[in-house]
Amino acid sequence: MSETATPPTKKATRAGNYFISNYPPFSFWSSDQGEEVRAAYDRDPIPGTPLGLYHHIPFCRRRCHFCYFRVYTDKNGQEIRDYLDHTITELERLAAKPLVAGRKPHFIYFGGGTPSYLSGRQLTDLTDRMKAILSWDDAEEVAFECEPGTLTAGKLAAIKEIGVTRLSLGIENFDDRILEINGRAHRSKEVWKAFERARAEGFDQINIDLIAGMLEETEENWQKNIEQVLKLAPDSITIYQMEIPYNTTIYKDMKESGALVAPVAGWETKRRWVREAFAELEANGYTISSGYTAVKNPERTKFIYRDSLWGGADLVGLGVASFSHVQGVHYQNLTEIDDYVAAIDTEKMPVKRAFRTNEEERMIREFILQMKLGHVKADYFRDKFQISILDRFARPLEELTEEGLLEVIDDAIVLSRDGLLCVDNLLHDFFLEHHKTDRIV
Repeated sequence: MSETATPPTKKATRAGNYFISNYPPFSFWSSDQGEEVRAAYDRDPIPGTPLGLYHHIPFCRRRCHFCYFRVYTDKNGQEIRDYLDHTITELERLAAKPLVAGRKPHFIYFGGGTPSYLSGRQLTDLTDRMKAILSWDDAEEVAFECEPGTLTAGKLAAIKEIGVTRLSLGIENFDDRILEINGRAHRSKEVWKAFERARAEGFDQINIDLIAGMLEETEENWQKNIEQVLKLAPDSITIYQMEIPYNTTIYKDMKESGALVAPVAGWETKRRWVREAFAELEANGYTISSGYTAVKNPERTKFIYRDSLWGGADLVGLGVASFSHVQGVHYQNLTEIDDYVAAIDTEKMPVKRAFRTNEEERMIREFILQMKLGHVKADYFRDKFQISILDRFARPLEELTEEGLLEVIDDAIVLSRDGLLCVDNLLHDFFLEHHKTDRIV
């Protein structure tokens, strides 16, 4: 066998999804469970369950080569206004259902795409209409994703005015050449301007995103990224390890060339880079709060959206391709904007695929998602699900303990730093047998 035909090593970055964001896996969701979604909205809420709202803004200046979300770069102003109108109609209908009626969101999240692609006037109009349907008075967090190059002083003032508490800047890298190679629309000068303007507006929390292992990233570049982060000194930093899902431009290029390994750093390198970043951040007063995040002040800086969702909150997703979780039913909206608009116009729920979980699946979902925090309390699962996770998962926990990836300390599962940096790959061990698929790494 020739060298070029040798299968990639376990640690090479191959195409596929590494990051685990839900359970059961999306591949088990189906198009024939739409009635489960409708039934969930027709039931009263479970007392004490927080309500969250997600709004998908699928518009961008450019599509990044590593992006796997539903985004559009070719929509004009009228098409954008029409889309936003349809999301309001969707919200009006869902807010009238027994599950949502009378509840106030505990958290709101604007994701994309690029929410900051919208003008200040569009954002103000959109959120005024949303608030008129569901009041934000009790919201503990309003999170908003931004692309630095879209942030003028006026737009940041509008974002602050609509009530955003956590502003997340998608910086990814500070090197202009690497940003260009990876298809990012912004450049480093825009990062500094955007950050300074955001600080001047006085947001409660400014988060920045980085990606370890972008196309042509080097050791020297990664060290410079860490240095630049420390100069900015944001309230929190989120670092993702580059993966290559199948619907990315990078994978399309790999497929055309017959490549088995993605042209990015391997997993051992990416994990080492994140380990080095975490060590530098800790040395400068930050606390590591999950496998991806570091926060300056753990008492003040929270990720309400993440923690609530990982604890079983109801999440109502609006817009094309958005994900929702209501009363144990997962579902995703239609993934093409024309299909989504047509469904709303014909007064149909725009559901593409769904999955109704049973209690065991809900327990596993919360367990594996909370593992990403690096610390899981057994009492939580005894109280909520009447189950001992230490007994239920005794075998995989013992194996991972022997590998030095976690320990059981004072009735809690505590991941080591090595375990935290590869946590997504460990979670497969806790899946039900019929939900296990091939590991990526």
